[in-house]
Amino acid sequence: MSELIVIILLGIVEGITEFLPVSSTGHLVLAGSLLGFNSEVSGTFEIVIQLGAILSVIVLYWRRFWNVLEGLLRRDSGAIAFTRNVLLAFLPSAVIGLFVYSAIKALLTSPQLGPIVVSIALIVGGVIILLMERLIPHPPEGSVEGMSWRTALAIGVFQCLAMIPGVSRSGATIMGALGMGVDRKTAAEFSFFLAVPTMLAASVLDLIKSHDSLGEAGWSAIAIGFVVSFVVALLVIRWFLAIVTRHGFAPFAWYRIAIGGIALVWLLA
Repeated sequence: MSELIVIILLGIVEGITEFLPVSSTGHLVLAGSLLGFNSEVSGTFEIVIQLGAILSVIVLYWRRFWNVLEGLLRRDSGAIAFTRNVLLAFLPSAVIGLFVYSAIKALLTSPQLGPIVVSIALIVGGVIILLMERLIPHPPEGSVEGMSWRTALAIGVFQCLAMIPGVSRSGATIMGALGMGVDRKTAAEFSFFLAVPTMLAASVLDLIKSHDSLGEAGWSAIAIGFVVSFVVALLVIRWFLAIVTRHGFAPFAWYRIAIGGIALVWLLA
């Protein structure tokens, strides 16, 4: 299989999984291992192409972001609360990420240990989602602006769990939000908005540290993966919200357990 096809397939995987609670990074690690994409730039590629999916959030919710920007200029309380909550939730991962960057990169680029860690994390995360779906009551629909600063900060702490490949950034933030009494739709949307500063910071940090080793081929791979993940994510976000609102997160939990179990058997066989 040509490298171009592999890159396109990985871009599709990223676009589909970025906002689902199934771990996009974990899927990229497993897919990269299956397709033989284990080059020196694979770790950077898996991090940076997530920006394509993040751009889809900005495009789909541009009016929401624009209204927040206008509200900030007017010192509107709702816009201030929205911005405060996103920045507070971003803060824990920004601080902790600086200290664990090297360890995370080592896991992502390890062809032996990385896929096994991802498989186990997928299974454990799926079980946790099922338990939370059963045990936590579902409150009426709220809003990001209506969340307290304590709730936002707590969700940010939960997001730090996603630094373990396979845990899922969206899964950790959504489950953390549900545990803090946030409704499903608001939890999912807050995860989308929080992804913007989080993944932008992670990508910039990785590019600063790795840009000298990328070369023309590395930049080309990232560009193609970026575009593909952007287009695919545009189609997935609305579908995901519809599924969550109607059926909850259990379908994604069972998927995690199944794919993690299959991967673990395949890796250890």
